[in-house]
Amino acid sequence: MAKAQPLRKSEFVTLMALLTSLPALSIDSMLPAMQQIGTDFKVISPAEIQLVVAAQFFGFGFGQLILGPLSDVFGRKPPIYAGLGIFILGSIMSGAALNYDVFILGRFLQGFGGAAPRIIALALIRDQFSGNAMAQITSLVMTIFILVPALAPTLGQGVLLFSGWRAIFFVLFLVGVITWIWFGLRQPETLAKKARKRLTIRQFASGVYETFSQKTTVSCMIVSGLVFGIFIGYLGAVQEIFAKLFNKGDQFPLYFGILALSIGSASFFNSRLVMALGMRRLILIALLWMSVLSNLFVLYLTQFQQGIPPFWLFMAYMMLNFFSVGFLFGNLNALAMVPLGHIAGLGSAILGFVQSTISVIIGISLGRFFHDGIVPLVVSFSTVGLICIFIFFLTGQFEETLRRQTR
Repeated sequence: MAKAQPLRKSEFVTLMALLTSLPALSIDSMLPAMQQIGTDFKVISPAEIQLVVAAQFFGFGFGQLILGPLSDVFGRKPPIYAGLGIFILGSIMSGAALNYDVFILGRFLQGFGGAAPRIIALALIRDQFSGNAMAQITSLVMTIFILVPALAPTLGQGVLLFSGWRAIFFVLFLVGVITWIWFGLRQPETLAKKARKRLTIRQFASGVYETFSQKTTVSCMIVSGLVFGIFIGYLGAVQEIFAKLFNKGDQFPLYFGILALSIGSASFFNSRLVMALGMRRLILIALLWMSVLSNLFVLYLTQFQQGIPPFWLFMAYMMLNFFSVGFLFGNLNALAMVPLGHIAGLGSAILGFVQSTISVIIGISLGRFFHDGIVPLVVSFSTVGLICIFIFFLTGQFEETLRRQTR
């Protein structure tokens, strides 16, 4: 049998972008349907509504921890097959669920399964490219990936125009099946059998110990979990914020997309600035910007604004604030991995699991307060920003940056 040939660059980039985008697509496409889902399942509690988003992120954390390392043991393709199959099963369960518990279980499975293509796609790229070529491919994939949060709510809104919210999960089911077939038929295995590794309990325990013994990794893990926790809470409440507080339900996909692109634009600028300024300095600037901006907006909301602020002002604050968030995610993950180069695969899986667990706990705890007003959301950003700065100073992450600044 002839060996499968590597894909052309354009097809490979498109396929990798589709694999990495599945979790984001399955989260953002159903945001316009949050109110309908809550009504159909008679869910009133904001904490329960938050589970629609949080359950998927929780599953994503577990999927990284379990399916990610298996790609070094069995090759790249089998864990992706398994992940896509679980994602498809979760889509069916959520779309056909007759009660809320089954629906949430389906969301968990979507996250669990979607973790495999999202994480292992990066390994597929690393197997076939290196140096500048790898950077080019990764940049092209991320460029397409950034567009998904901006466009996915429009897809969900479009489906709702012709059918109910369950049809969104039928679309996700079709996307999962198409991706599985395309990936299976066209993408060759990239990890040779002789290059595969055994993963023992001792190695796993050693990896956990090594990860948690690094101050830089632990501090980045906690900080990114706190920041992303607010983001999860925001995703669980954002449709209601636009529809209920600002009466912008029909334009929700447009405004959500604008805010998503502000994060993407920050990622673009970060790629240009990180070599000159360094990760730690950019993280400090972003956290200071988030804290100062949010505290000033809290002062305005509590002292000068009666009721809900003007929509344009809310959008301006969110765009500027999300711009700082865009600098945080990539730099925090990259900095966390610096001490873990010798256990990169296992270390990234542990890192992703802990980040997701922290963020889900924070997201559910804070997100239930975001449904009825703007102040809790802004206070969360201002408070978490200050806490994160304190954590980084406490662990000495900014000392080198400050020493260079004063020379």
